[in-house]
Amino acid sequence: MKISKAIFVKSAGQFKDCKKSNLPEYAFIGRSNVGKSSLINMLCNNNKLAKTSATPGKTQLINFFLINENWQLVDLPGYGYAKKSKALRESFSTLIIDYCIKRENLVCLFVLIDSRLTLQQIDLEFLEWCAKNNIPFSIIYTKADKNSKNELAKNIFAIENSLKKIWDELPNTFISSAEKHVGKEDILEFIHYHNQSFGKLPK
Repeated sequence: MKISKAIFVKSAGQFKDCKKSNLPEYAFIGRSNVGKSSLINMLCNNNKLAKTSATPGKTQLINFFLINENWQLVDLPGYGYAKKSKALRESFSTLIIDYCIKRENLVCLFVLIDSRLTLQQIDLEFLEWCAKNNIPFSIIYTKADKNSKNELAKNIFAIENSLKKIWDELPNTFISSAEKHVGKEDILEFIHYHNQSFGKLPK
């Protein structure tokens, strides 16, 4: 699948502000500074679609984008804002939780994990929360170009070994690099496959 058209729809600061849709949705989330905006821009062939920043926590709203006029990409706030106030962090948590649990047309939540690091506790806790609440999710390892192939393989092996201590079966995983366009085809084909069976696409 190729993305030929990506249009910003709206931003929502509360779940009640999310516009109802019968289109399949794919949401992206991760720890602050994991490379989420860069990945979204790479997938959509638009370097200005999602705002990128060197300052963690820039995405503070749920941002909806209409893709190819038949599915929606959702940019969720990152989790783990160390420099934000406690009240503000809690408001983000509520926004994320409400969306993930209540959004009926959410097909898959892509959880982004930095491939350069060991499994972070906050990532583990979020993945466990998704599984406990039956949120359909996949893992995307980001920044794969920043390490050698051997280091990348070693890091991912260690992360997945940690996850196997919790689950017998791992979720779908993708390896990506926004800079090198790695993983783009695999992620978009995954979305295309699930779009075909969603059953609510417009004719």
